[in-house]
Amino acid sequence: MRRARRRHPFKIQFKRMQAVIAAFIGIAVFLYFVQRNVSYEQQERLMVPVDQAVFSEEEPQQEAECLILWQDDESGQKGLSLMESVLSQMKIPYDTCEGSLLNPAVLGDYETAVLSMTQYNLLGEGLLDLLDWVEAGGRLLVLYPPDTNGIFQSITRDLGIERLGGSMAVIEKLHFARPLMIGGQGKDYTITDPYESALVVNLDDSCQVYLESADESAVPLIWKKPLGEGTVVVNNMGFLEKAYLGFYSASYSLLTDVCVYPVINASTFYIDDFPSPVPAGNSQAIEEDYGMSISDFYTQVWWKDIYNLGKEYGIRYTGLVIEQYSDQVEGEFERNTDTQRYRYFGNMLLDAGGEIGFHGYNHMPLCLLGFDYGDDFESYRLWPSPADMEAGMRELEGFCRELFPDEEFRVYVPPSNIISQEGRQMLREKFPEIVAIASIYIPGGVAYDQEFRVEEDGMISTPRVISGYVLDDYMQIAALSELNFHFVNSHFQHPDDVLDVDRGANLGWEELYSRLSAYTEWLYTSAPDIRTLTGTEMAAAVQIYDAIGVERELSDGTLTLNLTNFLEEAWFLVRINEGEPGSVTGGTLTEVEEDLYLLEAQAPQVEIAIQ
Repeated sequence: MRRARRRHPFKIQFKRMQAVIAAFIGIAVFLYFVQRNVSYEQQERLMVPVDQAVFSEEEPQQEAECLILWQDDESGQKGLSLMESVLSQMKIPYDTCEGSLLNPAVLGDYETAVLSMTQYNLLGEGLLDLLDWVEAGGRLLVLYPPDTNGIFQSITRDLGIERLGGSMAVIEKLHFARPLMIGGQGKDYTITDPYESALVVNLDDSCQVYLESADESAVPLIWKKPLGEGTVVVNNMGFLEKAYLGFYSASYSLLTDVCVYPVINASTFYIDDFPSPVPAGNSQAIEEDYGMSISDFYTQVWWKDIYNLGKEYGIRYTGLVIEQYSDQVEGEFERNTDTQRYRYFGNMLLDAGGEIGFHGYNHMPLCLLGFDYGDDFESYRLWPSPADMEAGMRELEGFCRELFPDEEFRVYVPPSNIISQEGRQMLREKFPEIVAIASIYIPGGVAYDQEFRVEEDGMISTPRVISGYVLDDYMQIAALSELNFHFVNSHFQHPDDVLDVDRGANLGWEELYSRLSAYTEWLYTSAPDIRTLTGTEMAAAVQIYDAIGVERELSDGTLTLNLTNFLEEAWFLVRINEGEPGSVTGGTLTEVEEDLYLLEAQAPQVEIAIQ
């Protein structure tokens, strides 16, 4: 009888190990060839900027609709600046007057007024004239909480205040008591660094409260009150900052029977430093969570998740290329020959309908000797001359054309959102194919902050509003605000955000991705009609928005809009406070929130029946 041979345990384990190694080698080989062979088909942009000369019509001279009354103190000046920004971008003509110089006889020339004053006693008898004007049919917006001393207490009932508290309230969270802003319902918004900013008030029953503090003793923050034949809207927040402009445009839109203002209608997601050299080595957090190197994590986890998120919501990313991470600012700029991952990431992004733009040859902002970075960017070097800046950009241009020969590179994002006037001038003069600079919207430090507009030299400014994966409370406020002011989302991220503790790396990629996913779900649930655009398309949308002129007339139940510099389309938000929309000619109206509609103008004249 033959005895069965026993297999040695070590040999069995060795063969299993061989199988595992072979499998890993197979996966590695597969990924290598996948990365080498990902290709893309050139896709036409939905829109591209046109020659600015196309917008040759002069906007009609219109009489001012609004009078801003302001006080020459810190809050009054902030309020003046804020409302000038809001009204000019809403294309609503206005005049300004220092409150102490008000001639009450001129009030009849205006439909609305904004009060940006801290001490109402400076108006003298003009305050009573102002309230008489409201009772006769005027519309008044109180922009921020004033001092409660003196004459203010004598007019509180005219503002809907039944009882005035003796102190200011600290507002920690915002709650929408009724629909006002797109994306406002269903969640409360936390205030960063709260302080005593609002009057403690009890209102009479005639007031409609739209926004209040989210606590047991809710403090009214935005309310509307009928006063005689007119209307008063009070903004009791006290946050006179750029991140809150949408709250003020929404407050203003409550004043009149119908309020119409142009918007951009664009959602754009940028990825800075992408494609770029991938950091070498390992990250302890990534190694612990995924058991892989940074390079493998970028490919197999991070990009897979970001790519799939884009597919889920139709996002077409705009990637901004960095060729090297050197600190070179002069001499001959060498070509990066390690292009495998550039092609892989870039081709996938482009094949999904995305776009490639310029970030820099390296991460040195285009700033000349003498520029002061302050203390935050000590490792950044300065360029000796405009010619050196141009040479670095020329190398980046050649590198990108070699990798993506069918792509046009129209968008530039400054490294760390920093660029000098000399750097900006060099781009405009030497790289005319770059039509847009996308820096940031909220001012901070030495960063180049922008408005959504076409600059005097023709460059289109398309600022990014929010960034990263943490998406803190302040960013959520800013995102809500801009969704309602310009009907815009503009977000940027970096692949290495997941490695930076200051940008949330300690939370882990799963949590960071969850937060980004939650934001995109909020955005596209709140505003399903917002257009997802690339950076170039965003620039074209901003150009259209900036150029459009609008004359409004509400007569005999019909709202008529006459548009100048109209090409093929323009977009507006329309709030109808009295009545309901009926038939529309020259455009399409879509409800986006209660009493608030998105209008796509399809002709230079649009008529909306108000029933």
